[in-house]
Amino acid sequence: MQNWKDRGDELKARMGDTVDDVKSYFGGPLWSKVLAALVLIYLLAATLVGWYWSQEPDLFPVREQVQRDLEEHNQSLVTGYTTVSTLSRVATTLLDKPGGYLSNDKFPPGLWLDNMPSWEFGVLVQTRDLTRALRKDFSRSQTQSTEDRDLAQAEPRMNFDHRSWALPASETEYRDALKYLNRYAQRLSDSNKPDAQFYARADNLRNWLGDVETRLGSLSQRLSASVGRVRLNTDLAGDSAAKGATPKASAEVVKTPWLQLDDVFYEARGQAWALVHFLRAIEHDFADVLEKKNALVSVQQIIRELEATQDPLWSPIVLNGEGFGVLANHSLVMANYISRANAAIIDLRQLLEQG
Repeated sequence: MQNWKDRGDELKARMGDTVDDVKSYFGGPLWSKVLAALVLIYLLAATLVGWYWSQEPDLFPVREQVQRDLEEHNQSLVTGYTTVSTLSRVATTLLDKPGGYLSNDKFPPGLWLDNMPSWEFGVLVQTRDLTRALRKDFSRSQTQSTEDRDLAQAEPRMNFDHRSWALPASETEYRDALKYLNRYAQRLSDSNKPDAQFYARADNLRNWLGDVETRLGSLSQRLSASVGRVRLNTDLAGDSAAKGATPKASAEVVKTPWLQLDDVFYEARGQAWALVHFLRAIEHDFADVLEKKNALVSVQQIIRELEATQDPLWSPIVLNGEGFGVLANHSLVMANYISRANAAIIDLRQLLEQG
């Protein structure tokens, strides 16, 4: 009989042969093959997670959401609450959607994504504008009145750097802004705290729509620049005595760089997504003003134009065909809806200005 030492040596030899066979089968060290497999699995998982995180949130029903908020916090519906609650819900969605807030991510897969961060920035732009309008106009009865204390805290926090990832992170500042917005909403619905006000007046609405008008006008130009065109300089048109800080050429070729086409496209989708909700809230809170001006249908038409920008994009990439060429140009299609909404907003502001 073999002793235990001989058996141990035989087993060790067999195991060594097996390891050598495995190494020979894989054509190299076993650890390198395992590492390659793990990297491949990670990349595949990151790709799937990135695809999931890149799904844009659906439009939510504003009035139903406001009603749920009222029931949850045991509050009553007052003028302005719908607008403030919708603003809070849009900002919350920005932070709590699948993947959370991605614009300041420093690690994969968030680091590899650019469409969703562009969408987030578009939503953030409109969120900042409405927060400023609340502080500057909606909550104040006149230019000499005192600004609301909670809105004075919310606005600067909402304007914090959107790419900061630490000390503090962007999400931290935005959540602090939400706390102050929600505090303002609670005071607004409390009849025992008349210091919180929301004034649904035509001039206040016109001021905010003026900001929306300039935002959409800029987006329309940037989207249209997907196809390079010669643009004439009309900066000083209409005033023969007007002067600019520095001279500019009478004409220039404007074209969006190819790598930025999808960024502009998704930023436009983000701004339009936020505006749809804000205008639905405005439609409710300013109903009396709009009906008096016979402008309610104008707001509804603007909402319809912006809703069309949220149709699914079936192409895996943002196509950039030449005008009437064979391929589609998604940027020009988006520019069409944005321009029509912008033109309707200009008409609406004129209606609100009339007596």
